[in-house]
Amino acid sequence: MHPFNDSQYMPGTGESPGGRLARTVPLTGTIGQAYVERRGIPGDIADAAGVRFDLNFGGRPAVLVGMRDKEGIVVAVHGRYLHVVRGQNKMLTFGPGGGAVSVRGGWRVDPLILVEGLFDALSLATCGWGSVATIGRWAPWLPEVSAGRVVWLAFDASRSGEAEVARYAKLLCTSDIRRLLPPPLCKDWSTALVKRGRNAVTRWVRDRLMAKETSPE
Repeated sequence: MHPFNDSQYMPGTGESPGGRLARTVPLTGTIGQAYVERRGIPGDIADAAGVRFDLNFGGRPAVLVGMRDKEGIVVAVHGRYLHVVRGQNKMLTFGPGGGAVSVRGGWRVDPLILVEGLFDALSLATCGWGSVATIGRWAPWLPEVSAGRVVWLAFDASRSGEAEVARYAKLLCTSDIRRLLPPPLCKDWSTALVKRGRNAVTRWVRDRLMAKETSPE
């Protein structure tokens, strides 16, 4: 995994992940809703996934989501800033870790699809599929919940994405690992949704899953 060094508490305030998430507001009617919709995500899809809005997340407005453990307890908060200028981080994640973002049933439904980013998971949800977003972090309970199951690794179409595929293929050694790539000329699922549209991405995923792609070496 990437060598992230997340703070256990909210920088500058010392809040816990659950405490900070409790201070957020629903997306509806906020600039956060406008932001997710510009990225092709219907507001109700984001809302159902637990995405919230924070006007002052470390000094800037952001959309937030809780990262949860297997029991559904919030163990981290992941935020995506609405506005970024040169030198600023696009995201902020804090908390002790060990969680992931489950969207549209996440790991509890089949097919079990793992993606990297929040907007990758929201994009697949827009097309009708559940997934688990790792946010580049490792959730130690994933081998248990994926044991004996087909797991589709839908990480980015990039060198770093392929490195994640290789790592997860080893870490989830009791699963049937298969690769699910975004459509051609699309780095990730968020890009694919914006460039290709909902119907095209829906067909692409459906056809790949039905084709039963072979496992990576």
